[in-house]
Amino acid sequence: MLFAHDTETALVAAAALVNTATDGDSLRTVEDLDRFVERYEWTGSRTRDDAELRAVRDLRPRLREIWLGDTGTVVEGVNALLAEHHALPQLVRHDGWDWHLHATSPEAPLATRMAVEAAMALVDVVRSGETGRLGVCAADDCDDVVIDLSKNRSRRYCEKGCANRVHVAAYRARRAKGA
Repeated sequence: MLFAHDTETALVAAAALVNTATDGDSLRTVEDLDRFVERYEWTGSRTRDDAELRAVRDLRPRLREIWLGDTGTVVEGVNALLAEHHALPQLVRHDGWDWHLHATSPEAPLATRMAVEAAMALVDVVRSGETGRLGVCAADDCDDVVIDLSKNRSRRYCEKGCANRVHVAAYRARRAKGA
């Protein structure tokens, strides 16, 4: 494991959140957000209304800009998110998770919790000198962000099957060339 479990979980969830905007927008309704929250095991209070949905949707371009920036841009964006949301780091244990870090109360709005969790995870990325692990899918027709959590820094493609699609296309091209 490269980072603490909660950091890796937050990074994967942040990348997935950003990528909901590049796949035809898979966060169009409150029900879509409910499914996302359930899939990535977000805890805490929810209003389950259009305002909450808009706030989460509005977070995506900010996280994408931070994600794709150089280290200075990441630091500036992370510090802005933490200050804006009055982050107060604290150790917590809940829902089968051992001690881990939260920086908001469970009552904070969902978008605030998402912003701060992503920012705190990115703090670990910066402190570890690992901003090179943040990137964009290598498929020519995909703009999804990627977090490379592999030991050998080999992850180049997103979660949507781009690696398989690119490799199959290359295989078919080689076969057609050889035929």
